[in-house]
Amino acid sequence: MKQLVDKYVNKLVSAGLAEEGAPLLGGLDAELVWNRSDPACNELEEVFGALNINSLLFSKPAEPYLSIIEYLAKGADKAIHPNDSETRTFMHDLPVIRDFKSRQITGALKERKSVIIPGYGIVTWGTVSPEQAFIFYSSVCFACFVKFFSDYLTEVRNGTVSKEQARVFERVVRQLTPLPEEPPVLMHGRFRLEEDVYRAISEAGRATVKHHLVDSFFGNVSFRYNNTLYISQTTSSLDELEGCIDPCPLDDSSCTSITASSEFTAHREVVLRTGMNAVLHGHPKFSVIISMDCEKEDCKFRGQCHTRCPEERFVKDIPIVPGEVGTGPYGLCHTLPPAMEGHRGVIVYGHGLFTVGQSDFNEAFTNLLNIERMCSDEYFHRVGV
Repeated sequence: MKQLVDKYVNKLVSAGLAEEGAPLLGGLDAELVWNRSDPACNELEEVFGALNINSLLFSKPAEPYLSIIEYLAKGADKAIHPNDSETRTFMHDLPVIRDFKSRQITGALKERKSVIIPGYGIVTWGTVSPEQAFIFYSSVCFACFVKFFSDYLTEVRNGTVSKEQARVFERVVRQLTPLPEEPPVLMHGRFRLEEDVYRAISEAGRATVKHHLVDSFFGNVSFRYNNTLYISQTTSSLDELEGCIDPCPLDDSSCTSITASSEFTAHREVVLRTGMNAVLHGHPKFSVIISMDCEKEDCKFRGQCHTRCPEERFVKDIPIVPGEVGTGPYGLCHTLPPAMEGHRGVIVYGHGLFTVGQSDFNEAFTNLLNIERMCSDEYFHRVGV
């Protein structure tokens, strides 16, 4: 367990979500193991005793997340309410409490996957593995980032930015990590062997995480080879896809798609419609933020934008479509594939960016990077920076 705990502490730091020495992560197996000793362990061990969990993560976020989360929590009553797709689906809202006390922490975590404590940090849990606690922590940081910048854009448009909000915005912008100028060089196709496809998918997943184009495990990768779609498994971590890629015959002669990504159907329809072979899905932050920007306040679908938006929307040449995960009546499997025809990428409202490539993942990754850069530029243009 200690090795696993240390692994996810290191991932928090390498992802820029926490500073070195900040995370406190406990894992329960035969006994409770912490990555380090800390006075906070006393309160957190009481939380372990009150919940049916096997891991507990407590950490102050790294900047720019710290300034963002402290600002949002200060203005919250009992919870922060982001509107991105992942929060709607998995987190619902982000509870806020005011004291680092086991009883309050336990009460919040009985209802939700996380709790924010201003001046202290974020607490999350896992019931199966410390990976869950890492995922929920990462999701809180992502959701708050998207909400802060989305709210600021709305306030700028309405002329209602407060002095404090402007100060925090200026400080946060100075702390943003710039995107790389050039994409990494990935494996070149056309691939001759099945093992090359597995290697290429794993490499593309690692590159997407390394360049901060996805949060936690949310994202997926696929490649069509010999009439089979090789796709990352559901809930798999994109930087650890070895052994987590499913071959799904496009003639439906196998049931391996049961364990494949929940967006398998969307990937399949994209390759069949476009003739492309590589599909890469990440969650670049400004692509998500721009997708949620809408000036139409009196729309009857307000609040249902992520599934019902009837408008034809673009950011430059990139379509923005509604759609929820899965194959339901409002599933992105219905909206994404037709929008992808003739385009280098499509943004799903509040969810993320899908891009395609012909022979390998170089084109798809370049599209992912360039579209995110375009959305970032467009965002700062809209707020007048």
